[in-house]
Amino acid sequence: MAEDERALLGSAAAGEEEEEEEEDGGRSPGPLRALPAVCDPRRLPHRLLVLALMCFLGFGSYFCYDNPAALQTQVQRDMKVNTAQFMALYAWYSWPNVVLCFFGGFLIDRVFGIRLGTIIFSIFVCVGQVIFALGALLNTFWLMDMGRFVFGIGGESLAVAQNTYAVSWFKGKELNLVFGLQLSMARIGSTVNMNIMGWIYSRVQDLLGYTGPSTLGLTLMIGGITCLFSLTCALILAYLDKRAEKLLCKEQGKTGEVIKLTDVKDFSFSLWLIFVICVCYYAAVFPFIGLGKVFFIEKFRFSSQEASAINSIVYIISAPMSPVFGLLVDKLGKNIIWVLCAVITTLASHIMLAFTFWNPWIAMCLLGLAYSLLACALWPMVAFVVPEHQLGTAYGFMQSIQNLGLAIIAIAAGMILDTRGYLFLEVFFSACVCLSLVAVVMLYFVNHLTGGDLNWSAKKREELQKVAATEAEEQERLRRQNEDDLAKLRPKADEFSLRNKYLSKLGAQK
Repeated sequence: MAEDERALLGSAAAGEEEEEEEEDGGRSPGPLRALPAVCDPRRLPHRLLVLALMCFLGFGSYFCYDNPAALQTQVQRDMKVNTAQFMALYAWYSWPNVVLCFFGGFLIDRVFGIRLGTIIFSIFVCVGQVIFALGALLNTFWLMDMGRFVFGIGGESLAVAQNTYAVSWFKGKELNLVFGLQLSMARIGSTVNMNIMGWIYSRVQDLLGYTGPSTLGLTLMIGGITCLFSLTCALILAYLDKRAEKLLCKEQGKTGEVIKLTDVKDFSFSLWLIFVICVCYYAAVFPFIGLGKVFFIEKFRFSSQEASAINSIVYIISAPMSPVFGLLVDKLGKNIIWVLCAVITTLASHIMLAFTFWNPWIAMCLLGLAYSLLACALWPMVAFVVPEHQLGTAYGFMQSIQNLGLAIIAIAAGMILDTRGYLFLEVFFSACVCLSLVAVVMLYFVNHLTGGDLNWSAKKREELQKVAATEAEEQERLRRQNEDDLAKLRPKADEFSLRNKYLSKLGAQK
């Protein structure tokens, strides 16, 4: 901690410690005066600055992810593509993450390191958005698809890097709040995109005097500025993390993920049901949002601005409610019940949108609440049914099949809309939610019959954890006592035995 004292405390003993390090051949900087709070990695103002950079790290990625949804009408009109081709833009984002979800943590831990890895993934996001925009400028739709593919390579892995930074800088109870704030900022990025990209397209159209691929391309380029902003945050964050590593003598952050594909064969039936719930549920949310704007315009006769606003309400609600629901589930437990409530509410929302002309704000607000609740109750359940050493594989596999499902469902949704219309599309989404509902009910009974802990109350789980900790301490005490007893039974190495041992060695050398 000598460097820490010299750089941060400016102690009087710094000079002596510096001389000792120089004798050891080390290179030490001269003693520094005490740093201001905003420059001290241990002080709250500096850590708040780091937190802000962490939150903005994924802002550009989430902003540009839903660029197609915010500009659905413009993309299909200017590029002359049908809905299936339009939804392929989302599929191309998901394809690389079917594989990369397994290796994102590995690349950060073993290949690039957290700082370089974050910068590389941010560059992929920026380059992907630029290629996406160039595809529109050049009126080449396949190039737009390739841009989304490159964008996808960086997008999901950047989220892993963001979480790794959070674990490196914040500990304990702070971490829950940090994860909540990061998720809220991601939803804010999606919300801002939904409500501003249409307006930017209109301003570019006024500037150029016409619509078409050029207008669309310039609009997407402007949207890409948010990716450059996030890349800047990644560079600053890398500098601050490197500086803190030197000042505090701490190690570079790691994900801690251990991926072993052979663990898949050991997954329980409960875990596979959780995977089914995840895929079927999110397949009825994200593709719907991708097609939602035109749906609200055509069925409910909303203006483009009103349709963008209601299509973004899911993200708006998720931003503040995710931390609230997370706290609620932590306090009460009963995860399966909460997941069941979220799935039923989502099914009711899709049925209302499909078969009624009620004000869609009601259904979309319910969908936003259900979406937030499910995320807080579903994902933690993996840790209850999987040993700690298999968590990396389990979460990687869950994200992988989620992206695979989203890619396939996105293309299927576009084809259904082209051939059958919005009513059949809503029936399709409702069917996906029904499959998720069946899986939740099965999970409830499987958990009950096998004596699982997925539906325990938080109080009961805490009590059993205390009992388990007490038993572990008792076993450790008995183990140490046995070791002490065995040590007492061993013959003492007195002078006579040492002499015989020495003489035997001499005999062995002859």
